[in-house]
Amino acid sequence: MTLVHGTCVAIAGRGVLLRGPSGSGKSDLALRLIDGGALLVADDQTRLERDGGTLLASPPATIAGMIEARGLGLVRLPHLARVPLVLLIDLVRPSEVERLPEANTLELLGLPVRHLRLAPFEASAAAKVRLAMGASTRDIMPP
Repeated sequence: MTLVHGTCVAIAGRGVLLRGPSGSGKSDLALRLIDGGALLVADDQTRLERDGGTLLASPPATIAGMIEARGLGLVRLPHLARVPLVLLIDLVRPSEVERLPEANTLELLGLPVRHLRLAPFEASAAAKVRLAMGASTRDIMPP
């Protein structure tokens, strides 16, 4: 088990880990994804553990179900206790995002995880995360 500085949400039961330094937009992007139907797993700190060939993400017990909503404080939300992690997104400045990136993976606990770099404050950031997770267009566009 290892603890990483990142926020994790689940889309259709699969986890995406948003990684970046303090103030990089992890919680903000997570809240937009949650507003679109994702579920909170962990905010700011995420536990990762390997179960055979599966990488699992979960919240530390002390912060389970809580997310920081800047300007509101800590907010309690429904959350999932554990999900398989399938996508890692590093949050970067817009100038650091490649327009046409090659497919990329990074190893976490010895397992490959699909890896992207996105600018979290772009209006399309949440839609890009859902696209990367393989959600349908219907899931991207609210009714």
